[in-house]
Amino acid sequence: MQVWREYADTRSIELRDKLTLSYTGLVKSLVRRMMPRYGAVAEYDDMISCGVLGLIDAVEKFDLKQNVKFETYAVTRVRGEILDFLRSQDWAPASLRRKISAVTDAYDLLEAQGDADVAEPKIAKMLDMTTEQVGKVLARAHMFNVLKFEDALGGSEDSIPEPRGSDDDIPENILLAKDNITRLAGIIEDLPERERQVVTLYYYEGLLLRDIAEVLGVTESRVSQMHSKIIAKMRDRLAD
Repeated sequence: MQVWREYADTRSIELRDKLTLSYTGLVKSLVRRMMPRYGAVAEYDDMISCGVLGLIDAVEKFDLKQNVKFETYAVTRVRGEILDFLRSQDWAPASLRRKISAVTDAYDLLEAQGDADVAEPKIAKMLDMTTEQVGKVLARAHMFNVLKFEDALGGSEDSIPEPRGSDDDIPENILLAKDNITRLAGIIEDLPERERQVVTLYYYEGLLLRDIAEVLGVTESRVSQMHSKIIAKMRDRLAD
């Protein structure tokens, strides 16, 4: 806290950099959670670099007088910077969407047939693809749906300022985002138990996909496919 006070008084670049360095673990943690299979989609270093830019911005704008932890304040800015970078990528051309659909249908078919261990090699063999290709398709599907879901939601609770005054005084985008968050709670409640469990473990308990896979007794690739499908479903219901 002493460093924060000194930085607030001096605005020293050296102290800013010292603070930024001390919170780089937050950036790495966010990258891992936002894209657990980032190696198949975007360069890890690029995502980290974008996150650090958001972190620097958060350090520079953080107000000690506000009754909020810096980590809570910084997460939204870091996440937003990474998402802006990811949005600039070409995630799902028509050919990739067909592959995403084929992989999703293959998972559903094998699971409906009672296959308890639907792994990437089985999907690859079924679709005449390599295991690596299936992994990349799953990663792309995951990130495509995450980005579309973020856009449909229009923000998050952490990024929405507390409104003051009447609704007439609140910007329309803030009202829309808050309404979507309320609707989202109802959508999650209506999910089948297994899907609701995935959402709870990932978003509320903070587990990584590989940890959820251990809890559910399935492969990590299956959890990735389930998570992607769930957020696509929630996104579509928000759009209804």
